[in-house]
Amino acid sequence: MSKNLTTRSEDYSKWYNELVVKADLAENSGVRGCMVIKPYGYAIWEKMQGELDRMFKETGHSNAYFPLFVPKSMFEAEEKNAEGFAKECAIVTHYRLKNDPDKPGKLMVDPNAKLEEELIVRPTSEAIIWSTYKGWVQSYRDLPLLINQWANVVRWEMRTRLFLRTAEFLWQEGHTAHATRQEAIEESERMMHVYADFAQNFLAIPVVKGLKTETERFAGAEETYCIEALMQDGKALQAGTSHFLGQNFARAFDVKFANAEGKQEYVWGTSWGVSTRLMGALVMTHSDDNGLVLPPNLAPIQVVIVPIYKSDEELDKITSVVNDLLAQFKKLNVSVKFDNRTTQKPGFKFAEWELKGVPVRIAVGPKDLENGTFEVARRDTLSKETVNKEGIVDYIQDLLETIQNDLFQSALEYRKNHITEVNSFEEFKEVLENKGGFIAAHWDGTAETEEKIKDLTKATIRCIPLDRVEEQGKCVFSGLESAGRVLFAKAY
Repeated sequence: MSKNLTTRSEDYSKWYNELVVKADLAENSGVRGCMVIKPYGYAIWEKMQGELDRMFKETGHSNAYFPLFVPKSMFEAEEKNAEGFAKECAIVTHYRLKNDPDKPGKLMVDPNAKLEEELIVRPTSEAIIWSTYKGWVQSYRDLPLLINQWANVVRWEMRTRLFLRTAEFLWQEGHTAHATRQEAIEESERMMHVYADFAQNFLAIPVVKGLKTETERFAGAEETYCIEALMQDGKALQAGTSHFLGQNFARAFDVKFANAEGKQEYVWGTSWGVSTRLMGALVMTHSDDNGLVLPPNLAPIQVVIVPIYKSDEELDKITSVVNDLLAQFKKLNVSVKFDNRTTQKPGFKFAEWELKGVPVRIAVGPKDLENGTFEVARRDTLSKETVNKEGIVDYIQDLLETIQNDLFQSALEYRKNHITEVNSFEEFKEVLENKGGFIAAHWDGTAETEEKIKDLTKATIRCIPLDRVEEQGKCVFSGLESAGRVLFAKAY
């Protein structure tokens, strides 16, 4: 099997696009800017969904589903949110087509089927959900309301890339209502930590937890918490956000509750979400010039077994041994595939599963049966070793844990080497151009300086780290006083 992948050093963007397609994760569709997520890619997304869903339920959340369409007047109710998403909205204006009298076999919009009120195809669901919450909340006894939905959203992006930025994408969005400001802030922070735990323990991606600046904040939020990851090309990727909405949406949709004293108050809100963009993060953080490298905790197939044989008799003997192995792996919930296709040679299979990033490959042939051994290959390091048949299952189970940890440590090491402190704008530009990664720099706290730096360098403030050290300094651009460093980077 020929991979013919562009190398990362040659053209990182082209490498990424080719890899997503050739590894059977996704492809462009017949709809401009939209993608088809193929079965192998969707299997990874399902594993992400499963783990996140478990984590949400463990923190007290329940799933619900809300409409895809939002009446325009409802969408406009919270002005900042509507204004923030206005340029990305797809709008339904008519509800019927009819035959075109001038073009037989073609359809046209029926001018008599114009909607009384236009419908927005949701770019995010705050409006429809908060209009619903008005009927769900009357008393403090109804709070907190902890709801999540798994859904698709549409944001009419002009420049799209598979998983990273598409006109339609899959995500989850949590929307919660609370009796106090403090409860809502705690919820926003809790979900940021949930996202960070997921990124680090399943995606094997180290993330920086922080706050967005006012300029980068979610439209309609008082505060946006985020997790920021660093890709192999030195660009940052926003991997998840959690928003403290204050009472903005409660006021817009008149969501009040009677407190313990019977007094009417507006509820406090949050919203938070991650999307199929995480698939892009997964690909770009770990993969190499040979294809995908998947962390075992999210790999649809954790172990592939490839038989090497010349006759049907040899295959039968190998199959008998492998069947016993499959049963043992199944008991341990290790996902394993026995690739006994007779239509492809072992070399083709090796290349295919390497491209698809399966963490561990076991090869077994007649000599292995004689010697009571297996050849075990790691996808992450491309190393091989001969392992005794006895104890092979425990060995593989330990190896999967090792690979998961090693991938995280490798990504962490890369990030450590790509967080650079700078103290002048010249140094800022030099690091950005020649090294990339996160740049820790003093900033004067003004949107004007933030915008000028973005215009001049295309670098944005990714976050104000939650664990930053408060230190007096001078802004690298304006020279004005600064209370601490923030992280700048070019980003996806």
